[in-house]
Amino acid sequence: MIKIHITEETIKISGHANYANYGHDIVCSAVSSIVTTSINGILAFKETIIVEEEKESLLIKIKVHDKITDTLIKNMIDLLKEVERQYQKNVKIIEEGD
Repeated sequence: MIKIHITEETIKISGHANYANYGHDIVCSAVSSIVTTSINGILAFKETIIVEEEKESLLIKIKVHDKITDTLIKNMIDLLKEVERQYQKNVKIIEEGD
């Protein structure tokens, strides 16, 4: 299962969806595409985030909240929630601080 932990200042994505074999998993592909596009979009305008990649996870640290960063982060989270809604056995979003 892909787990996405969200706080006000961080988003951590870890795990594997296990929807299909590695390399053929449409759920992992969807999550990866959403996150990569969002990160690249933010970094194209500003350096308001730090991205740390590890073998099994990705951590996004929000350094500065501004309109562009917050809008693209919100859009990313909304898209990830849609994937979670469609693939509840494969994606879990945990929001802290609500």
